[in-house]
Amino acid sequence: MQIKTGDTVRFLNNVGGGIVRSILKNGHVMVETSDGFEIPSLARELVVVDSLDSQTRPLRPHPTPPPVQAPQPKPEPSKETIKIIETSEGEILNVSLAFLPLEAKKLGEAYETYLINESNYFLYINYMSRLNNTWVSRYDGLMEPHVKVFVEEFAREEINALERICVQIIAFKKNKPYMFKDAISAELRIDLSKFYKLHYFTENDYFDDNALICPLVRADRPERELVIRPDDIREAMQQKSNSNSPQQSKPRKKIEEPIVEIDLHINQLLDNTNGMNNADILNYQLKIFHKVLAEYAGQQGRKIVFIHGKGEGVLRSSIEKELRHKYKHLAFQDASFREYGFGATMVTIK
Repeated sequence: MQIKTGDTVRFLNNVGGGIVRSILKNGHVMVETSDGFEIPSLARELVVVDSLDSQTRPLRPHPTPPPVQAPQPKPEPSKETIKIIETSEGEILNVSLAFLPLEAKKLGEAYETYLINESNYFLYINYMSRLNNTWVSRYDGLMEPHVKVFVEEFAREEINALERICVQIIAFKKNKPYMFKDAISAELRIDLSKFYKLHYFTENDYFDDNALICPLVRADRPERELVIRPDDIREAMQQKSNSNSPQQSKPRKKIEEPIVEIDLHINQLLDNTNGMNNADILNYQLKIFHKVLAEYAGQQGRKIVFIHGKGEGVLRSSIEKELRHKYKHLAFQDASFREYGFGATMVTIK
């Protein structure tokens, strides 16, 4: 059934529904929920509960004027009660941003953006992007617990505007006590090259299609860029100038280094692989692997993510074999599933 303005609809993938207030382009509509908020949704993810076409309107060519009556109080509109199913894990905030290509075969052309709420809390959301020294709000609204919501659709020409993003979040529960959560502001710098590389779009628990998942809040803590404060730099310089002093200097503050990403896909290492067989390609990838570990050997605590992909698992097995035999002093584990799927290994220099 074709959806029209005024139809009452329910969400197929999420709890609740509302009334269609306007029809947008590209198959999107604006739905007004029982809270009075209008949210965008794909028409294919809605089901019509009550259509205006199903309502009969009898014709009265000679209507009889109704008798004059005293004005009656306007009844309060009934609000649908949304049943929230809470989980023990949902008491901790975990919020993510997801990007899906409209067509996987035309990567880099157009994308959809979604916000994912994996908590028991309602969230007031303000999603922004950086423009010079200012911010531009791209979406704001209320998210229900344990849902994903469509935010926007953007084309290739708008990708550069998403390098710096920020999401402000206020969490609460309705009609019941809850643990207080601080207001959150998560600011990220997105590696825009990921929008053009298929292996960054991985299988996930939220969508049927592969998606680029960017965590915003993990275990109540917002994701933040690495920021080195001027005070830290001045303190480090002062400690260096006093290093020859007989007085005992204060311990230095350890500045956490950003994670290094090394993409071992052969098409990212070489422009041309003509004349190379599978063994040659594997040896070259391992050569780069050893070179990177040698480069960062003295940087204790440095984390390096080697992106090898899933494939047949030959490169992954070879890397793990090298780590177990030649680099026993190093720690390694699977890298973040949210960011790399099953296709990356994280090594920590010790």
